[in-house]
Amino acid sequence: MLTISKQQARQFILSKQGLIGAYRFIGKEGAYDYICQAGCIQFDPVDVCGKNAELTLQSRVGGFKKSMLSELLYRDRKLIDYADKELSIWPVGDWPYFSDYRERSKELGMSFEGLEQLKKQALDHIEKNGPVCSDKLPIKGKIYWHSSMHWSGNWDKESLAARSVLEQLYTDGELVIHHKNGSRKYYDLARRHIDASILNAKNPLKDKEEFIRWRMLRRIGAVGLLWDKNSTAFLGIDINASKRKEMLSYLADEGKICPVCVEGIKQTFYYRIEDDELMRQILDRKADLKSRMSFIAPLDPLMWDKALIYALWDFKYAWEIYTPATKRKYGYYSLPIICGERFVGRIEAVSDRKKGVLSVKGLWWEEGVSVTKNMEAKLKNTLKRFASFNDCLDVEI
Repeated sequence: MLTISKQQARQFILSKQGLIGAYRFIGKEGAYDYICQAGCIQFDPVDVCGKNAELTLQSRVGGFKKSMLSELLYRDRKLIDYADKELSIWPVGDWPYFSDYRERSKELGMSFEGLEQLKKQALDHIEKNGPVCSDKLPIKGKIYWHSSMHWSGNWDKESLAARSVLEQLYTDGELVIHHKNGSRKYYDLARRHIDASILNAKNPLKDKEEFIRWRMLRRIGAVGLLWDKNSTAFLGIDINASKRKEMLSYLADEGKICPVCVEGIKQTFYYRIEDDELMRQILDRKADLKSRMSFIAPLDPLMWDKALIYALWDFKYAWEIYTPATKRKYGYYSLPIICGERFVGRIEAVSDRKKGVLSVKGLWWEEGVSVTKNMEAKLKNTLKRFASFNDCLDVEI
């Protein structure tokens, strides 16, 4: 089995993710290409200095603007909002692979008395009137439901009936998000926006086991290098330790993933076979490793497995958005800063778009980082790009 150093593992992951060297992903097409590579990127509605999905793209897509993601989702229809690693954005071409999600949603919905009639009312209204948000759907009252993605018999949340019915139809695959106005979602019929060849395609996977392997393969590709260990990078995939080992062994035997040892770590790591050439470039010192500074999203694929980040980079990161203010070590929405091969610090930046100002509320350098004039220049340039990304003209520190 191939053995690599921790430094080579770091270089491989950063090169795979497009976070080191010259930009591999450029503009709107680059944003789409990166999401295809990652399989999915996580969506979160909080917008302090850009939403998580936008932050994920700005760090590795040259010339990225927020409007590009919106266009890919709601104009070009090359991407779709749906569940995967929690709430996610992924290529619409993967729609057939998630048919079991939709079927399960429909089955659970059937167990809720009166829901089918409410669904019919909503579909009839949208058929006649076009895209609708929950405030404008003429369905009154409240119902109890369990989660935003799956109905169950354990009702633990009261919600407006209109909102719940739209969410149910969305999970069923009958509706898609037509557009968003801020955090408000407008829904329309899926058949109006997804090509019939995709919408009605049969699932290419024969059973649940194959679906698990397909998803694990996507997650390995998203991170670049994953270990045989309980990992939050596999969140949402129905596996335990023995099942994970079985699936990784199966994928290795099929020649879809390559095992590799990392010096000083006992767990076996795996990368996708199509990334073997990149691994060879890293080993032969032929990869483009030119230093770049980027601010990383809290739910970025790079940060999916924080234990792995600590093992390879000796960098501890916690998203403190839900931590009481008195217990926070850093900021409410602090972002890791990566420069070259290292995590060099973290930053809390807040954009005031009305004033056109990006305010740096906090900046914390990692212990041992030498803040040279070159480092300060890189930070200044990165802040300038980040301000532009947030439609701000000035930066206040």
